[in-house]
Amino acid sequence: MADQIALRTVDVARESGYSVQQVRDLERLGVVPAAARSSNGYRVYTPVHVRALRAYRGLAGAIGPVAARQLMAQLWTRTLAEAAAAISAVHAGLARERDEVLRAQRALWAIESEAAHHAAAEGDDTMTITELAAALGVRTSTLRFWEREGLVAPDRVTSLRARRYAPSAIGAARIVAALRGSGYGIPAVRDIIDSLHSLEEGGGPERVRRILVERLDQIAARSVELLRAGADLAAVVDSLTPART
Repeated sequence: MADQIALRTVDVARESGYSVQQVRDLERLGVVPAAARSSNGYRVYTPVHVRALRAYRGLAGAIGPVAARQLMAQLWTRTLAEAAAAISAVHAGLARERDEVLRAQRALWAIESEAAHHAAAEGDDTMTITELAAALGVRTSTLRFWEREGLVAPDRVTSLRARRYAPSAIGAARIVAALRGSGYGIPAVRDIIDSLHSLEEGGGPERVRRILVERLDQIAARSVELLRAGADLAAVVDSLTPART
């Protein structure tokens, strides 16, 4: 069988793109199974070792070398179902990262939109809680809840506990309303509101927008690396199937 073709260390190195020493090191780390030994003590590899090293290269590009080494070492001892689930989890992890960045982009758009609205209304007077609730289309109890959660703070509370909101607080309330309307939970909204100050100090929305775009590009590149590793990962799993059935 093709998978039983005997390969020398130098052959594996040439086919996988690693050096001879790297092949030995990755074998020691469990990325590939231990090679058989010939009668004279030399390592004897098979094409499966080559596929495993190629799979590791793609995984390292997708999730980093440490996580890739751990995953490859685990695959050799897992059942077919467990191995498939572990690989699927890598795909799912990248998808979650992408969703988080897209979510951050939507939050940034909401913040910028409300900042523009606030700038246009900069000369507005303060609002009572009733006026602000009506402007946002929420209940006054919602504004009080946001206040308890530290999301929006009135400019002052009179002796009769009547709240008045300054333009800056009105802008913050609009951002909270926009984020909540986009499906953000209270903890996520709190994180975004808390980051607004550092956002301003860190170069403003434009810099953050560039960072998010770069992050999406990085995730896309990692996803491509994982796709490249797909056929080799399948070969690794297939090579172990007989031992698991």
